[in-house]
Amino acid sequence: MLEEAYESCRRITQIYAKTFYFGTKFFSDEKRKAVWAVYAWCRRLDDIVDKPRKDTTSLRDELSQWQARLTDIFEHGRAWDSLDLALVDTVKNYPALSARPFQDMIKGMVMDLDQNRFETFEELYIYCYRVAGTVGLMTMPIMGVAEDSTYEEALEPALALGVALQLTNILRDVGEDRMRQRIYLPQEDLRAFNVSEAALLKGIKDEKYVAMTKFQIARAREWYERAESGIPKLAEDARLPVRASLDMYSSILNKIEDNEYDNFNKRAYTAKWEKLLMLPRSWLRVQGYKI
Repeated sequence: MLEEAYESCRRITQIYAKTFYFGTKFFSDEKRKAVWAVYAWCRRLDDIVDKPRKDTTSLRDELSQWQARLTDIFEHGRAWDSLDLALVDTVKNYPALSARPFQDMIKGMVMDLDQNRFETFEELYIYCYRVAGTVGLMTMPIMGVAEDSTYEEALEPALALGVALQLTNILRDVGEDRMRQRIYLPQEDLRAFNVSEAALLKGIKDEKYVAMTKFQIARAREWYERAESGIPKLAEDARLPVRASLDMYSSILNKIEDNEYDNFNKRAYTAKWEKLLMLPRSWLRVQGYKI
């Protein structure tokens, strides 16, 4: 039953996080399964939030229930269903895993209920940490650190990678989010570039919007650079998976540029064959080559 649980987690990761899943192929079998278990928990939480419903009361109830099952997993080693078994086993195998980032991710989902605008980047950062930066905290005890590094040294770059990934998601999904009347780009940035909410929600791509998008892309790349500095601090077998994931996901920013910054009507994505071509360069970078 446990192996079936891990296999289900693998399939969930493969279907819903293709780039992330590709990166996990370079972990050891034990680490790979543990990371799949963590991702499946995150994915199922996301599914709860995305499920159509008439009001938010039922969603708040479900999130409260999800918190209760998380407590059972971490404090009592108790699974509510077969998929939980994989995370229960992962928590047992990696005792350094903390419930805190999982709890913070649930808080991030609650933010999505209560907030669809962000005044400053500082506000957006909190959201990015909760819904994505937490994944770095969840997986760090699994990946491990290099012999000459400490967990604390590797932690900040791991958080930075989560923030970079979420900033990339936000830029990629501007078109979809506007259909739901959601604007994740900071209001202070819209004002700085004289982009009105009305224009954004209408999908108007003018010089002002392009300039703001270029600024957002540059900011996301800064966070990728922060994350990059932490890769040598990871355990050796974790470096290529993280490097490959970073390279593949950050390439979405290049795609937005290739699409002439039209993230209203064109979804930026990196094809599987393109990801395969990136692997040799990712490997060389892990070896220390500056390319």
